[in-house]
Formats: sequence, C-alpha cells, structure tokens
Amino acid sequence: MKFSRFIAERIRRNRAGTFSATVYAIGVAGVAIGIIVAIVAFSVLFGYKDTIRQKVFLFGSHMRLTKLISGNNLYEEAPINETAGLITEFEAVPDLVKWQGVIHKSGVLKTPSEMKGVVMKGVGKDYSWEQFKTCLVEGRALNLDRPANDSTYSTEVIISRKVSKELRLGVGDKVLMYFVQSPPRVRNLTIVGIYETGLAEEFDDKMIIGDIDLLRRINQWEPAAIGSYELYIKDFNTLDASYREIYDRMPPDLYLVKITDLQRLLFEWLRLMDTNTTVLITLVLIVACFNMISVLLIMMMERTPMIGLLKTMGSPNSQIKNIFINVGVRILLKGLLYGNVLGISACLLQQRYHIVPLDPVNYFIDTVPISIDWPTVFWINAATVVIVTLIILIPISIISRIKPVKALVFKK
Repeated sequence: MKFSRFIAERIRRNRAGTFSATVYAIGVAGVAIGIIVAIVAFSVLFGYKDTIRQKVFLFGSHMRLTKLISGNNLYEEAPINETAGLITEFEAVPDLVKWQGVIHKSGVLKTPSEMKGVVMKGVGKDYSWEQFKTCLVEGRALNLDRPANDSTYSTEVIISRKVSKELRLGVGDKVLMYFVQSPPRVRNLTIVGIYETGLAEEFDDKMIIGDIDLLRRINQWEPAAIGSYELYIKDFNTLDASYREIYDRMPPDLYLVKITDLQRLLFEWLRLMDTNTTVLITLVLIVACFNMISVLLIMMMERTPMIGLLKTMGSPNSQIKNIFINVGVRILLKGLLYGNVLGISACLLQQRYHIVPLDPVNYFIDTVPISIDWPTVFWINAATVVIVTLIILIPISIISRIKPVKALVFKK
C-alpha cells in the first residue's frame, strides 16, 4: 500500500466518539445530504411536470388545428369538412404519432334548482380512453360503438366531480343541456361517468365529454365534419420543431396553436419550478462545498504536528497533500454511496406507497409525484464528483505553507 494511502486509512479509522471521527462523519453527511436533496428535488420536479402535463393532455393535446376564423375562440368552431388531404399531410410528419377529430360546443347544464355554464367536448371512436381513465373516479367511459351507417348519436356524458357537486348530480342521473346558438337547442343527457383532474380553472370547472355525433347534429354539420384536430407528437421537447413543420404543410385557412400557448400560465408556472429547483440545487452544492472545505481544514489543523513531523522526516508536500486528498475522496465516495441509496430509496417508497400527501386545491394533485430520471441522477453524481474534487484542492494548498518547526510545537 502506498504511504499516503496508508496514513489516510489511519486517519479515516479513528475510534468512534473522537473529534476526528465526528468531523469525518459530518463531512460524509454533508455530501450525502446534498445528493439526497438533489435526487429528491429533481425527481419531484420531473414527477410533478409529467403529472400536470398528463392532466392537461386529457382535454388538450400537443397542438390543436382549427379553422382560422375560430382561432381566437376556443369553444366555438367552424367545421373542417375536407379531412382526407389533412390526414395525408399528417402522415408525412414523422414526429406526429396521433391525431383525433373533436368538436367543442358551449352550453348550460340545468337541473330543477341549479344551472351551470359548461363546454362539451365531442369525441369519437378514435378518442384515447386509456389515458382518460386515469382520472375517471366514478362510472365508465362513453359507449360510442355504433354501425358505420348508423345516423343516431349517444346522449351519454361524463362530467367533473366539481360540476357534479355544484349541480348535485351523480352517475345515472339525467340533466338538460341548452346549447348556445340561435335558436338554442336542448338535449336530455345521461351522466355515465365522473372525472377529476385537480385543474379546476382549466378543466374541472367547465369541461364535459360527449358524443361528437351529437354536436354534429346540433351544429347541423356534415357526418364527417369536425371542429378541430388534436395532434400528438412523440416527444414534447420537440414541440417547437414539430409545430413549424406542420405549420408549413397546413392550408392557409387553418389555425395551428401549441398547448404551451393555450395554457400559457400553467406552463410558465412549470418553467418557474425549473428555476426554483436549479437555485435550490445550486445552494445545496455551495453548502456541500464549504462543508468539505471546513472538514478538511479542521482535519489538517488537528494533524498539524503530524504534517510537521512528516516534513521533518523528508516527506515532500505532494505526498502529504495526497494523504488529505485520499481522505477527501473517501469522504466524497462514502457520501455519494449513502446519498444515492437513501435518496433513491426515498423516491421509490414515495412512488410506491404515496407517503407524503399534498393539498389538491393548491397543488392540483393529492400526493407528491415522483419520476426518477436516471440520466439526471448520473449527472448529479458526476457534477458532485467534479466540483467537490476541485474544491478539495483549496484547503490542501495550505499544506505547502506549514513550517515544520512551528507545526511541531502547534500542540503540547
């Protein structure tokens, strides 16, 4: 074993309860806490963003394509009748994985004692029910299975839990809906399901799900007409590039809008969370670095007579520096080990058992979401290794300034 590594091992293996052992443990704990905070913070951030995005995509999509004249009105649409050419253009966009036609229509739900303004989203057989079922708290999805030549429509609807409480309605109840147009039209609807996203202002307060053929009949549109296309891409991070490609292909009478523009405040809030998390992690790393500097300085001050003795016996500064570099690296590696084990374990426990709850009124979800991003975990560890290793060199540099004569009388 090399001399510097041997001395470092002796320093590291101090008896429990001694001052050196306590300082060593504090150094390990400082690195471990920094890693734990970083892993948990990023896992919560990614989990929260993924959860909110999934909730948004239940009623929206990555992009929405409508007639240009209805581009400024989200809930009153003009018909898109010629869809074959559009589908051909969609198929030519490699990042576009799904598209579905929908219709939005404003109206008023009325019971004998209450009324509520809502927007019905008419969906067809191509609607993604598997994703929607994650927020379905009561009842079932719509039954839209009909023969291709059947001109009838379903009067089943799904409403939000918030609307059901306001109107005192439940699964199986019937409710009248007056559609806003001239002249107004009314339909008797049957509630078959109740959903809850937690995004009250954006969706729960106003959105209900119904049959697209019902809205075609109300609007007196052609059988294949739609109000808008909801477009989904492979990777949300390529939204801007996919938007430009689709925009270049679409006819001039259509209007394309991104979900980040439709729900601007929500996505700005998510971006603000990125900033807050970055600031938090930066502060934690700064504290961890100062902790490492303090630990090594204290260890060197306690070992000043040893440093003087080694210099007197002919040890060069580089050899003595390697001793404390070895100690610092051991502290770093042990801190990384404990930090990763505890941080990842905490995330897995929360992901599995939902131990920490949240107030859905303020946070839109009822438990802290977790999404462990393994590349991010790797970069957290890599950045910590690089930064702390460089920081170790700062206190080590004072070894060359220690004079043997003064060091040997440092303690009596």
